[in-house]
Amino acid sequence: MRALTRSTLLVATLMLAGCGAVTSLSRASEQLDTYTLSPLPGPGGGGARHVVVEPVTAGGALSTDRILIKPSRVQAQYLPDARWSDPAPALVQTLLVGSLQNAGGFRLVAREAAGLIPDYTLMTELRDFQAEAPPGATPVVRVAMVLTLIRESDRSVASSRRVEAVAPAASDTTGDVVVAFEAAVTQALGQAIGWARAQAR
Repeated sequence: MRALTRSTLLVATLMLAGCGAVTSLSRASEQLDTYTLSPLPGPGGGGARHVVVEPVTAGGALSTDRILIKPSRVQAQYLPDARWSDPAPALVQTLLVGSLQNAGGFRLVAREAAGLIPDYTLMTELRDFQAEAPPGATPVVRVAMVLTLIRESDRSVASSRRVEAVAPAASDTTGDVVVAFEAAVTQALGQAIGWARAQAR
């Protein structure tokens, strides 16, 4: 009788483990709502300089397409029902390229040199790209990046700058958090593009 009881418990344990695995697989296969962000609009127009925007670098918590939430300075969580259209570093690179193209004043803005020697290379480190949401508080989105403009003629640093922007969300819903991301990104891009245009002369 004791042996039968142990066997029954073993089977029950295996069945529960199987159910847990199926549940995890089901959750992993659920489709998340996908969000994207828009580059700054502008008049466009040509110029004399060719700029290459290198892939954006970021820390591990930011190197994902999940939307980062920080309940505290040392905690990292993600919205359970939403994702970005690309990993955050790739999304920011796309925003920088599009915003520089729309701003005008450049002969060519590209992700790769495409066989041409650029006048400048823009290197970017993404420092912050998250909603900060302490318990009981309305989330505040923070976007920060360090930009370095390399002059390709002598591989020297033409200029470097940190840009940062914050925007409060109207509530803790996913939609309002994404709207706050759009606002913070717009502010940060405005600083970055204005600086890049002034330096890449």
